[in-house]
Amino acid sequence: MTNILIIDDDQMLCEMVCRKLLTLGHEVSSAHTLSDGIAAANEIAFDLVILDVRLPDGSGIEALPQFRAIKPQPEIIIITGEGDPDSAELSIKTGAWDYIEKPISMREITLQVTRSLEFHQAKTTCQPKTMLKRDAIVGNAPLMEACLENVAQSACTDTPVLITGETGTGKELFARAIHANSNRSSGPFVVLDCAALPDKLVESLLFGHRKGSFTGADHARDGMILQANKGTLFMDEVGELPIAIQRAFLRVLQERRFRPIGSSQELKSDFRLVAATNRDLESMVQEGSFRKDLFFRLKAAVIQLPPLHERKTDIEKLALHYISIFCKRSGMITKGVSPEFMHSLQAYSWPGNVRELVNAIDVALANAQGHNVLIPMHLPVNIRVSLKRRTIGNAVTPIGAGGERAVQRVDLPPLKDALEETERRYLHSLMARTEANIPSACRISGLSRSGLYARLKKYNINRST
Repeated sequence: MTNILIIDDDQMLCEMVCRKLLTLGHEVSSAHTLSDGIAAANEIAFDLVILDVRLPDGSGIEALPQFRAIKPQPEIIIITGEGDPDSAELSIKTGAWDYIEKPISMREITLQVTRSLEFHQAKTTCQPKTMLKRDAIVGNAPLMEACLENVAQSACTDTPVLITGETGTGKELFARAIHANSNRSSGPFVVLDCAALPDKLVESLLFGHRKGSFTGADHARDGMILQANKGTLFMDEVGELPIAIQRAFLRVLQERRFRPIGSSQELKSDFRLVAATNRDLESMVQEGSFRKDLFFRLKAAVIQLPPLHERKTDIEKLALHYISIFCKRSGMITKGVSPEFMHSLQAYSWPGNVRELVNAIDVALANAQGHNVLIPMHLPVNIRVSLKRRTIGNAVTPIGAGGERAVQRVDLPPLKDALEETERRYLHSLMARTEANIPSACRISGLSRSGLYARLKKYNINRST
């Protein structure tokens, strides 16, 4: 017997879908608000949640990570009366099973419910029996839990994995977690930083060379592909791999064979590839700076790491974790943290993500010599300045002749209209400043992707405007 939850404010639709699913032998519950749906999902172990996008108290898409974080993790089918490609893409990337537009066809919903439940049962049956090794990965925000689930799934196969995300989000840590949880964990973990490859030595570093094969080759050297035999080859910043080498490396991926420079014989290497990038490889493919066939080979499995501002519930855990590590490393008593210090960490946008937070903690501890408790004054100056600028308004009220503030008598619009006009102008400026780059716009505004898309749609702002 499977449990299904339907969350939609259209009671007639809920009743219709409930009746259909009951005839298929499922246990079905319904809720008409997001808060009631979340409460129900936390009380009962549902196998499937059918979730509307627009609910009286919030967006189903924005709440999707909350449902994905509930154990045992239910499958999610998004339904909407106002579908758009961006929302559909975001839903699928966040882990939804499907995205269905209203009016709903009973045939389609029945098919998708059946398929999703079959998938859920197989996934539950095949879940690893041991705990995931995640030594240096701190946090349990919903988006992080989804990424860790992908790590567990990827570790069970030898399929290439592409880890994407902004600089400082911890891509190498996740690559190491995939290796540590795989059947190759006893083998080597070889790191190749593609951004630091010298142009003239790329082939030698990758494939190796024989003595005397070129000027300066005084002795033979194994390349990183051979060094990764029986283990994992981690190619960091794979978008920087020279295009002249990409074709040769694609053949290695396909054949697991290669020829060192100056050798007449091919060698074999049984390695598993994990690649990482903070660049948009799909755009690079369109521009011709990255091979399309290699791109599709790399993206067999994709783990997209969230920026730190999208997992703010993890900031306190991360801060306390690294305070403890750095204090032990320096041989000092672990310092306390004031509420104001933690509030400052929560309020900052962290454009450098976890790496910037770690550096900020390191600086704060260095500045706190002789103090037992960290306060905002100990933070790096650039962070304190950024936080202060956000709290200081730029508007200045004119002062009258008598020294009192002058009050200008103007006709004021309703507050709702004024706020909407301000929001509309802000979004226009945001799109212009970021050249319609959605990740940058989300980082500056603090909005989630779905929140930004919803506002752009509300004010009819085209991303190309």
